[in-house]
Amino acid sequence: MKRPYRIVVAKPGLDGHDRGAKTITRALRDHGFEVIYTGLHQTPEQIAETVLQEDADGVGLSLLSGAHLTLFPRVMEELRSRDMGDVLVFGGGVIPDADARALKDQGVAAVFGPGSSLKDIAAWLEAELDRRGAVEV
Repeated sequence: MKRPYRIVVAKPGLDGHDRGAKTITRALRDHGFEVIYTGLHQTPEQIAETVLQEDADGVGLSLLSGAHLTLFPRVMEELRSRDMGDVLVFGGGVIPDADARALKDQGVAAVFGPGSSLKDIAAWLEAELDRRGAVEV
C-alpha cells in the first residue's frame, strides 16, 4: 500500500442491516486502511459530505434494500457536485448481476456480493487505489 488510504463505508437509504458494513469496516481497518463508518440511514448528500470532510480516497456503499440503482448513482452525483468525481466508489449487498453490470456502466468500480472474501476485497481496494495513482504522503 502506497499510503494508508481513507475509506468511508456508508449505508444509504432506509436499509437497517449493518452487519456486512461493520464487517467490511473491520476487515479494511485490519488491512491498514483508515476507515470511517457513517452508520445507518444516510442520505446521498450526507455520504458525499462525509467523503469531502474526511478527504476520503474511496467510499464503499452497503445496501440490501433493493434501492441500489437509485442510491448508488445519487451518491456519485453528489460526489461530482462537490468536485469529487475521482473518488473510488464500490459497493456490496444483495445486488443481481444485471444490476451490478448497470452500476459498473455508471462508474461504480466494483460490486461485491454475499460470500465475497474480505481479504480479496481489501486486496482489490488497495491495488485499485495504488493503480489510480493516489498521491503518496
